[in-house]
Amino acid sequence: MKNSNLWLIRLLVCAGLSALISGCAPAPKPITVIDNIQGYSFDNQRQLFNFASLAIQDGKVLDTGDSLVSRYPDAKIINGHGKTLVPGIIDAHGHVSSLGYTLLRIDVREASTAEQAAADVVAYANDKPYLSWVRGRGWNQVLWPDKKYPTAAMLDAHISDRPVWLERVDGHAGWANSKTLELAGITRDTVSPEGGEIVVDANGEPTGILIDNAMNLVMSVIPAPNETEILAALNAVSAHLLSLGITSTHDAGTSAAENKLYRQLADSGKMPVRVYGMISSTDPELADILAAGHSTDNLDLYTARSIKIYTDGALGSRGAAMLEPYSDRPDHSGLLLTNDQQLRALFKLATEADFQVAIHAIGDLGNRIALDEIEYAYGTVGGRHLRHRVEHSQVVALSDIPRFKSLDVIPSMQPTHATSDMNMAEDRIGAERLKGAYAWRSFLDQGSIVVSGSDYPVELANPFNGLHAAVTRQNQANQPEGGWIAEEAMSIEEAMRSFSIDAAWGAHQEQTLGGLTPGKWADFVLLDQDIYQIPAQDIWKTNVLETWLAGELVYAKEP
Repeated sequence: MKNSNLWLIRLLVCAGLSALISGCAPAPKPITVIDNIQGYSFDNQRQLFNFASLAIQDGKVLDTGDSLVSRYPDAKIINGHGKTLVPGIIDAHGHVSSLGYTLLRIDVREASTAEQAAADVVAYANDKPYLSWVRGRGWNQVLWPDKKYPTAAMLDAHISDRPVWLERVDGHAGWANSKTLELAGITRDTVSPEGGEIVVDANGEPTGILIDNAMNLVMSVIPAPNETEILAALNAVSAHLLSLGITSTHDAGTSAAENKLYRQLADSGKMPVRVYGMISSTDPELADILAAGHSTDNLDLYTARSIKIYTDGALGSRGAAMLEPYSDRPDHSGLLLTNDQQLRALFKLATEADFQVAIHAIGDLGNRIALDEIEYAYGTVGGRHLRHRVEHSQVVALSDIPRFKSLDVIPSMQPTHATSDMNMAEDRIGAERLKGAYAWRSFLDQGSIVVSGSDYPVELANPFNGLHAAVTRQNQANQPEGGWIAEEAMSIEEAMRSFSIDAAWGAHQEQTLGGLTPGKWADFVLLDQDIYQIPAQDIWKTNVLETWLAGELVYAKEP
């Protein structure tokens, strides 16, 4: 990624020199024209338009239209060879450091059984004897033949001298070996914390599975990552995202340490990808960050003006808070991770600092609580202008869907959650509650602006998987036939809008990002196929040929 940072340094140096030379007009910047392309973008009214040529100057869009070669005769001309060009993808919900660490740790996503996952971890640990903690992510018991949670004993048989900690694919449960439980002080006498569950066996002994807030018992004894580790994770995830055509990402839970490092990198022009930070509401330094106000830079590389709060957990681990018990666990209605008093205090704190609130809600109770708290905040401390978001908006009571529009709340959704969850969602909540689940069309039809992301590393970051899921409501094997709850599908235009101009709007960045109109940053992607013209079933097969950030090539697919 070294080359991708040169443009940032040059822009900063040039800007500084121009400021020092008073009374002198800055030297004209060279113009680049990308010609012979099939271009698509959204204008400032969110309408789709086409163009065959794109002119760039000083990192920003200068012009679009038919061939611009004659209009800018001194420009550097690049032949696009008829390829499709679209705005850089904005992933409106991901976890930057989590994906970075996942790329650097063991990923057991492909394990077909708990035993295989354990074997993969053992091989990884044996290859890295220097690791004091063996960490990984990606297991999903729903995909295993017996659909049962794994146990500490499965890991203990192979690794008993070092702690092992493996997060579930959704990040809302963890699998520990006995050494980890010992270090965390977890015994049969340990009481599950509020908003969490220590899963126990028939004899009352901890099994090694911790859900939601119970995970904090382990996380509190794992050494916090240092600056070098955070930077390594950022570099790993940035290279990965750029290769997928993602030029900007919203980070759903930025720590104070990450916020500080990202700010330093952006101010020095060394931030490799654009990040919109949602500061974690549980970070001890939250109040200080809010007191410092909005944080941004002249190149719009890192912006922080939002906080991330949780109402509940996830559907797969039955942590999503439901109005009625789970269909497949009648004695359980999920978990609430933040209590009423904390939620109201956080909304007040954020509103007084003029910060957006992005509140995680998956279950219908979690979503109702989120909407209730937003409505209460409007009536007490205000904040309607802040474009509050409900992250996931996954299972919503039908009566609550219109409240998103009336309260000006953004449903921030992840299309691949529908196609990943369709194998278990009805088991969890039954057919009736599915009527308000993954309901993109219902939100769009009432005029809500839906912003889309992937929730990486819960799902793969590839945005073309998300576009495919949004349009087809099918997996990559084109199942189920006709699509799962197909009436809630988006069009390709709506899906692309949600991953570009609308995602920018969800971050108060629609004036600078999300579309290729004059004055916005020239963030764009060249593709190997025209996603607007191909059969919808083939959208996921799309490959990124080139990724450009602020008018500079930062990724090119190897031939």
